[in-house]
Amino acid sequence: MFYTKLSVVPRALPLVAAVCALSFVVAGCSSTPTADRTASWSPNKIYAEAKDEANSGAYDKAIPLYEKLEGRAAGTPLAQQAQLDKAYAQYKGGEQAQALATLDRFMKLHPASPAMDYALYLKGLVNFNDNLGILGFISRQDLSERDQKAAKESFESFKELAGRFPDSRYASDSRLRMSYIVNSLAQSEVHVARYYYSRGAYIAAINRAQSAISDYRDVPALEEAAYILYKSYDALGMAELRDDTRRIMEKTYPKSQYMSKGFKSADNPWYKFW
Repeated sequence: MFYTKLSVVPRALPLVAAVCALSFVVAGCSSTPTADRTASWSPNKIYAEAKDEANSGAYDKAIPLYEKLEGRAAGTPLAQQAQLDKAYAQYKGGEQAQALATLDRFMKLHPASPAMDYALYLKGLVNFNDNLGILGFISRQDLSERDQKAAKESFESFKELAGRFPDSRYASDSRLRMSYIVNSLAQSEVHVARYYYSRGAYIAAINRAQSAISDYRDVPALEEAAYILYKSYDALGMAELRDDTRRIMEKTYPKSQYMSKGFKSADNPWYKFW
């Protein structure tokens, strides 16, 4: 009797009610959970599959597998490796914030990990981005013209690595990148000084150029800073300071192209030594 009653649908039943009933059935069917294909996999198989996906560039597929492995192999060295590999996959996949969060979590959970030097190196790499992209190439944008916050954070990671792990396989490259970053930061000051000079704000140009010279040592950007001082003093009619600066430049940079050709061409930015 129960089924018979349900099978009798009153003719007056509104169409909208029938549609809602059908939608409910469809929704119920679609909510059936999809089977987890990794359910029967061993941790090693999950890791191997994740590595294969990452090596093929399918970082969006590798990351979920690394996350599954973190749960399945929790407390094991393989789970730690999965965390680091996930951070690398996030970095390569353009997920910078997520990569940094993963690395910070790793460092907090495993402060004594033998892979701490790599974690610091990877954190430095995530913040160290010298790829200007196609728009930067078209506009001739200089690295020093960009936000320097990430560069400073990158420097701190490399500095900690070199200080704590001087014999690490990553220490040498970290020191090179630190030098690169320092020059980038110095060039940031010089870029502002050049901007002021081009606008005729010579006092402001002098102040920024002097700031670069006083804050940084032995970096290529200081040659241009000295030249900006020279040109600004000349524009202001400050002959004595101009001549003193010229003598310093001739002694410090005897082959300087600035004194003979002026400001460097944007076609050859200083940072393209990498």
